Amino acid sequence: MRTPHALLATTVTAAALAATVVAPAPAAAAPSPGVHYLQSATTGLNAADASGAVEQHRPRGDEDHQRWNLRADGTLENTDSPGTCLGRAGDQARTVACASPEARWEIAPVGADRFTLTVPGSDRRLTVAPKPSGAVHPAPLAVGTGTGDLATWYLTPVDPVTRPLPPRDRRTLDQVTFLTAHNAYANGVDGGFAPPFIDLFPNQDRGIERQLADGVRGFMLDIHQTPDGAILCHNSCTLVSRPVALWVDLQRIVDFLRAHPDQFVTVFLEDYVDPGVLRAELARVQGLSDVLYRPDRTGVRENGWPTMGQLAAAGHRLLIFTDHSRAADRAAGTTRDTFGVMYQREWTVENHWSMGPGVGASDWSCYSRWYDAGTDIPLTRTEPGFRPLFVMNHFRDSAIASTAGTDNSKLADRARRFCQPAARKKPNYLAVDRYDLGDPAAAVTALNTYAYP
Repeated sequence: MRTPHALLATTVTAAALAATVVAPAPAAAAPSPGVHYLQSATTGLNAADASGAVEQHRPRGDEDHQRWNLRADGTLENTDSPGTCLGRAGDQARTVACASPEARWEIAPVGADRFTLTVPGSDRRLTVAPKPSGAVHPAPLAVGTGTGDLATWYLTPVDPVTRPLPPRDRRTLDQVTFLTAHNAYANGVDGGFAPPFIDLFPNQDRGIERQLADGVRGFMLDIHQTPDGAILCHNSCTLVSRPVALWVDLQRIVDFLRAHPDQFVTVFLEDYVDPGVLRAELARVQGLSDVLYRPDRTGVRENGWPTMGQLAAAGHRLLIFTDHSRAADRAAGTTRDTFGVMYQREWTVENHWSMGPGVGASDWSCYSRWYDAGTDIPLTRTEPGFRPLFVMNHFRDSAIASTAGTDNSKLADRARRFCQPAARKKPNYLAVDRYDLGDPAAAVTALNTYAYP
């Protein structure tokens, strides 16, 4: 791990990468009539009709008055209230009669896929307020002289036109969806992960090697620091029976990749260890540097993700992310990407981690895990030439087997109706508890049949 990493760039040129990335959308004209979600470019949240007020709400598909029919006359009719359109009353956004002059907007493109909604004959636009510290949504929308992203909107089609994917070896990484095991280490097979009373409800029921054999290709692992190094456990390693070290599971993954040269695996670390401890742990994994993929060294941010065929040809098929803060590491004097661990918030977007308690009603709304955490990363984030990978969490506070099975059977539906339009991109990682229940692999297969948008 301490030896210089052989760069994928030696095999995949920037020109080749640029040739394979999904072409950017052409400069936008006026949006086509049809049913859309109206999403803030700042927050990624949707405009929703809340009993006459129009507010930012967490994306909830067809369950929360968030669908707007863009009509030929430029009005936006709420599909749940025929004859009622997005309009304004003074400086507040309101729903009004579609025949009212207050329902008219000039919808103009800004860049490739964003729009402003301006009051005809004025400089007043539909605007979101800057987020106060500790803000909690919903929040009303205003009509004022806002500029920039605060006054910029996506019109995301409810039923987008998709296209078939190319053959697997020509698909870019951001076009592929992987089955992902939430708390993959918490399986009760490979070792202990928590004090005995918590061990009764493991997130998974099969060990890492079986998970790999079953088609799991994303692994969410919690690591905590002990005198023995980086240990896999939940909340605290105190009282854990039969603890497992991170390097042990990474070695299992590396051995699998060496035996299956066409496969790609991603590891997500919920990371509570010092950089030096993590680096020492990775150094114990034999063959890690041979398979480790370094997007920071291959022009991905400028040219997009490489194809699966290019990754396989280079042999670099393991991507490791940390949820740790780069700023905190910088203050400590060492950043994890110097030894190949990428900062997840720089390369992905991710929805909130829980759908609710282990039993009872679920919350299918799909919104950024990181926007309200002070990092201002909406699910809709996209950069010129670069589309972040999308981690879709689909699990609850506690892994109750019967609930997980029911939730997993609804995974494809939630991805299609809620999370895909919320992020304006296809989920790349479907993260679930008890992947052996409810056939979440079928959802992965379904998502891997088309490109979005």
